[in-house]
Amino acid sequence: MIELIGFDGDDTLWHSQEFYDRAQDAFEAILGKYIDLDSGGLRDSLLATERGNIALFGYGAKGMALSMIESAIELTDGRIEARDIHRIVKLGKEVLAHPVELLPGIRDAVQQVAETHRVVLITKGDLFHQEYKVARCGLADVFHRIEIVSEKDPAAYERLFREFEVSPDRFAMVGNSLKSDIAPVVELGGWGVYMPYHSTWAHEVVTGFSMTDRVIEVHGADGIPSAIERMDLAA
Repeated sequence: MIELIGFDGDDTLWHSQEFYDRAQDAFEAILGKYIDLDSGGLRDSLLATERGNIALFGYGAKGMALSMIESAIELTDGRIEARDIHRIVKLGKEVLAHPVELLPGIRDAVQQVAETHRVVLITKGDLFHQEYKVARCGLADVFHRIEIVSEKDPAAYERLFREFEVSPDRFAMVGNSLKSDIAPVVELGGWGVYMPYHSTWAHEVVTGFSMTDRVIEVHGADGIPSAIERMDLAA
């Protein structure tokens, strides 16, 4: 059977992306004073800047705000006013302070799985922000380990396997991102429970990944325990 279950944090345990989406909308409203939003390529420009800055800033609201400022200066040829730069800084602060709201049914699902399996929380992003969310989610005590990583790639999961002395085929990851939660684990020989969220950051959209019989898609937290049971039988 499956020996270890990993749970993603953002948009798997608690809501997250919608706060970034709101910040994106507010950012566009600010830039609308300076450029034509229909022809300015704002979203593509910001995404390219964010991707280029990940290696320096990592993931999260702080990197988003810094990338927004950089993009705003470039897109307006330096015309953006200081008061609007300050508004962008406030957008980042608002995301950092957003309430931690669990997804419907996720508390019961995690607790049910934890009754029969070791469970770990594996989340990526800014350390302070992720610690803030973990502390307020009300589920921290359920997990055997809480891992906050800078990137969810095969190397990060391999470290987890070594530390828990578990082989990849005895590990399942529950998450909303095919790129970060599912594909790397399946690549290593593990299992994935894919629970899509209604909004996904463009950087997390993956192409070329084929769903296999090692991945079960669920459309709500109540489907997670039964998915794990099916994997237990197949593992």
